[in-house]
Amino acid sequence: MRVTIERSNLLKSLNHVHRVVERRNTIPILSNVLLKADGATLDMKATDLDLEVTEATAANVEQAGSTTVPAHLLYDIVRKLPDGAEVLLAVEPDSGTMTVASGRSKFSLQCLPESDFPDLTAGEFSHTFRLQSTDLKMLIHRTQFAISTEETRYYLNGIFMHTIEDEGSLKLRAVATDGHRLARADIDAPSGSEGMPGLIIPRKTVGELQKLVDDPDVAVTVELSEAKIRFTIGGVLLTSKLIDGTFPDYQRVIPSGNDKELKIECAPFAAAVDRVSTISSERGRAVKLALSDGLLTLTVNNPDSGSATEELAVGYENETLEIGFNAKYLLDITGQLSGPEAVFMLADPGSPTVVRDDAERDALYVLMPMRV
Repeated sequence: MRVTIERSNLLKSLNHVHRVVERRNTIPILSNVLLKADGATLDMKATDLDLEVTEATAANVEQAGSTTVPAHLLYDIVRKLPDGAEVLLAVEPDSGTMTVASGRSKFSLQCLPESDFPDLTAGEFSHTFRLQSTDLKMLIHRTQFAISTEETRYYLNGIFMHTIEDEGSLKLRAVATDGHRLARADIDAPSGSEGMPGLIIPRKTVGELQKLVDDPDVAVTVELSEAKIRFTIGGVLLTSKLIDGTFPDYQRVIPSGNDKELKIECAPFAAAVDRVSTISSERGRAVKLALSDGLLTLTVNNPDSGSATEELAVGYENETLEIGFNAKYLLDITGQLSGPEAVFMLADPGSPTVVRDDAERDALYVLMPMRV
């Protein structure tokens, strides 16, 4: 194999694929990236056996061939080469090493044979549809923060995506919950998604997707089956196993009878929560919301360090109510809202609260209260 490629192109593609590779691997081949040169392109592939990313980039291929080299090491070398440099990647037959040369710099990397590299064979896909990267980005952005990190409840370690009939139209819906809060976001279901199985996209896959959907003009092709999902975004192909589990019936968690409406400006509210929670302990980040006619009083008490209060004028015309929430969870949710105003629908101090964006009806959040 002998390939010349511009540093910026090589770095961009390596940046997409090397992130999948775990820093510590008990299987040596999983530390490597597969490089395959053919025609006028260099294909790169990396995997952790659950997630696989492939990208093709334009290159000057003098001699076709393939090999695998340490992914993070190659990325670090290319990253440190000067801007605008040409990079030569060359493998001599039976040498077991690949030369990386640019200007006066020359590196020799140990190779492992291509035949050892695993293939995350996708098999047949039952559904295929296309959607704009902005729509996919919105679904991820609005829900990702609520993904559980608790490994024992593995079926909550991702975003549940499915189609659902809502108010007479079919929606593609994303839901995430960790048992303390729930986030739900909808878009109009794209053509081809009808009847798709409900699936749970793992947290790591969600994180990689989020980095790939930055270009608003790119359409994303989604292919899926019962066990796998594949996203084609520009020249990047991301294939992932799905979480093999049953997502809980989230509809039962969303209260419908909350009748106390609180309207509040997001920015001043978030700033006030942030200020008063400065005094809270790391373990119990509870902030008390005391509501009376047109007034909200935020209070934090910490026996070790003191207390804090702040008042805000709000839109509230119901009976007085005191309810506690985790300050971090409140800030996470207000951080997702795009409009200037948030609407809280409350019931009583022990029941979950529904939070909506006053400007955007396609997202909804549920927050469990805390004892204060």
